[in-house]
Order: sequence, then structure tokens, then C-alpha cells
Amino acid sequence: MSDALAFNLNFLHPLLMWVLFILSVYAMLLGVKAKKTRTATPEERKDLVKGKFAQRHYRYGSLVLSLMILGSLGGMAVTYVNNHKLFVSPHLLVGLAMMAVISIAAALSPLMQQGSIIARKVHVGLNMGLMTLFLWQAFSGMQIANKIWNSR
Repeated sequence: MSDALAFNLNFLHPLLMWVLFILSVYAMLLGVKAKKTRTATPEERKDLVKGKFAQRHYRYGSLVLSLMILGSLGGMAVTYVNNHKLFVSPHLLVGLAMMAVISIAAALSPLMQQGSIIARKVHVGLNMGLMTLFLWQAFSGMQIANKIWNSR
């Protein structure tokens, strides 16, 4: 692998994660609209149902889950290929925790489809925590990317 390619691969993970953050915000907004549809009056629900917010939330949430796991593993792979080791740091550990959190949140989908209010509340709570961790990861990740950029 050429040095230029190896260097540039370092920035694929941060770019994907920023796109993923934007997709996560969109999925969250769809989830809020899905809840609004569920809790709306019959009159309001007629218009809201047309937006298919629950189905779109599910689809985008599945995309976010897949990209987060693939992007996280890809980031670790690039780090390992370029450095012959992983750096055990808060950024790595929080990223691994985020993969676990999003997996658990997604695994609650069948229970939510069966109407479990507790599963729905846990799903929302986990995802709010995930978004908070995501913001922290964005800033710590930019520090890492900046360090790599300046090392050249």
C-alpha cells in the first residue's frame, strides 16, 4: 500500500462518522415524528400517517446501526494497518461502548412493535445517551485527525 493511500485512509473514518452523525439526527427526528403520529388525535393522525415516519425511522435506524458498526471496525482496521497496533484510549473505548449501546437499542425494536412502553423508553434513553457520546467522539476524533494531519 502506498504511503499516500495509507495516510488518506486515516480520514475515511472521521468523514463517515460525521455523515453518520447527520443521519443519526435525521433518524431521531423521524422517531420524534413517529411518536407524534402515535399520540396524535385521530384527526391529526390522518395527515401524519402519510409521512410514514415510523417506517422511515426504522429504515434509517437500521442504516445508522450498520454504518456505525462497519465504520467503527473500519477505523480500528485502518489504525491497526497503519500503526501495527490499536491505541487504547478513551476514543476507542467510547466507540466500542457506542457499538454496544446502539445494538441494544436496535434489539428493543421487536418489543416496541409489540407495544412495550418500557422498551420504547429504554430505546429513547439509550439513543439520547448515544447522541451525547457521539458529540464527545466527534470532538475527540477531530483532535486525533488533527494530530495525524500535523504529523505528516
